[in-house]
Amino acid sequence: MKEKACGFLLLAGILLASCQGDTADDNVLLPSDLLVTIEQSAEPYQIKVTATAQKVNFFRFYFGEDDQYIEQKEGELIYTYGAAGEYELIVQAHATSADFIQYIEMVTIEEPDPSTLIPAAGYTTPLSYEGMTLVWGDEFDGEELNSADWTYEIGTGSGGWGNNELQYYTDKNTTMIDGNLVIWARKETVGGSAYTSSRIVTEGNREFKYGRVDIRAVLPEGQGIWPALWMLGSNFKEVGWPHCGEIDIMEMIGGSGRENTVHGTLHWSEGGNYATSGDSYRLEGDVFADEFHVFSILWDETSIQWLVDDQKFNEIDISGEQKSEFRAPFFFIFNIAVGGNWPGSPDASTRFPQCMAIDYIRVFQLN
Repeated sequence: MKEKACGFLLLAGILLASCQGDTADDNVLLPSDLLVTIEQSAEPYQIKVTATAQKVNFFRFYFGEDDQYIEQKEGELIYTYGAAGEYELIVQAHATSADFIQYIEMVTIEEPDPSTLIPAAGYTTPLSYEGMTLVWGDEFDGEELNSADWTYEIGTGSGGWGNNELQYYTDKNTTMIDGNLVIWARKETVGGSAYTSSRIVTEGNREFKYGRVDIRAVLPEGQGIWPALWMLGSNFKEVGWPHCGEIDIMEMIGGSGRENTVHGTLHWSEGGNYATSGDSYRLEGDVFADEFHVFSILWDETSIQWLVDDQKFNEIDISGEQKSEFRAPFFFIFNIAVGGNWPGSPDASTRFPQCMAIDYIRVFQLN
């Protein structure tokens, strides 16, 4: 696993107080000399809290999460926050549950430097192939997304984009960093949703039928995180889904044991009924957040093949009348969903923000 830089830690607003609840015992001696130190740990959003006190029986640590606390005899704890933001930290030294003294600080956890989250290493593919011409590509070398090629889809979509997803898509969660397009998924409330992300499309600008598509990307990770590089038929708004057809070049669902696997899939309408077919590719010993990989399809009038780092893992025959959707133009969609029917919701192990960095997309067609 690649190293990731730590977030910054800012502290403010210190308060030390004694407390006795309704059931406190006046004969119990309160702890004294409570001393608390807070340090950055080795991982983003992680702090080490050390507390010492005289005449203490146990400590409770509150981290601004709806009165939830961690209780332990020893006054040392490493805690990881779920996202950047400002939190109230309370450390209590207890004689009994009702007799204690406490220390309060406001802790601001800042996001890590974005460039440190993007690895340098990984697989790459050439700028040319024998017998083919590069007909379109985006190397993402500019300072902002090229509006002649890409537009944003905003909001929550119908039924969480048809999948009960939890994010609100904005135009603020896409940035350009060191020659990469970076899509961010964040834990923040916008439009009634608890998470934000971005979804960009080439619909109406760049649409293609057949060829080789290469997309070099490094993926996010975490339970409930769902990155996708995919395509919809250009007649989507006229005929709807799945009648337009869908080509999933790459999908991954985050969570323990799943982040080393990507999926390549087709969705279509067969005789008026929804149909799907796909397969998956599994890394050995690594996950797709460790370094860049190239996700490709080879598409002609008879079949679509899927490759990861030039290793073929799936092929589907599209020559029959029932798959005529795939012999028409398609446009591209890049996004990170949060939650939904397939990955499930984020949990306490999920860290935000998460990002997907795309180095390039290239489309080649036969001469």
